[in-house]
Amino acid sequence: MSKKIEISEKDPSTEEKIKEAARKVFQKKGYAGTRTRDIADEAGVNLALLNYYFRSKEKLFDLIMGETMLLFFQSLKALINNENTSLQEKMQDFTNQYIDLLISQPQLPIFILNEIQMNPKGLSERMCLHQVVIGSYILKQFREDLGNNDIPDSALIQMIVNIIGMLVFPFIGKPLLKEIFNLTDEQFQAMMYDRKKLVPLWIESMFSNPINPSYFTLIQNIKL
Repeated sequence: MSKKIEISEKDPSTEEKIKEAARKVFQKKGYAGTRTRDIADEAGVNLALLNYYFRSKEKLFDLIMGETMLLFFQSLKALINNENTSLQEKMQDFTNQYIDLLISQPQLPIFILNEIQMNPKGLSERMCLHQVVIGSYILKQFREDLGNNDIPDSALIQMIVNIIGMLVFPFIGKPLLKEIFNLTDEQFQAMMYDRKKLVPLWIESMFSNPINPSYFTLIQNIKL
C-alpha cells in the first residue's frame, strides 16, 4: 500500500525549494532531458511530495518560466517609461537586460515559442504586453527621434519587430547556429555578449543613417 502524504497546507519554503531546484535542472538538462525525479533529487524531497506541490513537469516549467517573464516585463515597463533616459540609453539597457535574461534562462525561448503558438492571448494578458508597449514613453521618443509626431503606430510596430528579432532569434536558433558554424557553448555566449554592443549600434543606424533617407519616408507612410 502506498504511503499517504498528509499535509494540511502547502509550505511556501518547500515550494520555493522545489522551484529553485527545477530552475537548476532545467538549465542543466533542458526541458526534454529533465525528469521529475531529477528535480525531486535536486530539491532533496521525495517524488510524491513534488507531485503534491506541482502536478507535472510541464506545470512546473510553465510556472517558473511564467514568473521569470513577468518579472522581466515589470522591469521593462519601468525602463521604457523612464523620462530621464534617452532613446539610445533605453535601447542599450533593454538590450543588456534581454540578452542577460536569455543567457541565464536558456529554456525560456522554448516557453515563449510554445506560448506564442498555443496561447498568444493568454501570454499577452498575463504579461500585460499591450499596456507595457502601447502608450509607453518610448514610443513618444521614437516619434521625436524620427522627427515626426504623426508617425502611425504601424510604422513603430515595424521598428519594434526589427529590434525584438535582432535580440530573440539568435537564442531561438541557437542549436542550428551552433551546428552550422561549429560553435561551442562558450563561443555562442561570447557572441551574444558582443551583441550587447552591436544591437544598439544597429538600432541607432536605423535612425541616423543619412545614406538612405528614403527609409524614413517609407516607414512613415506604412499602413497595416
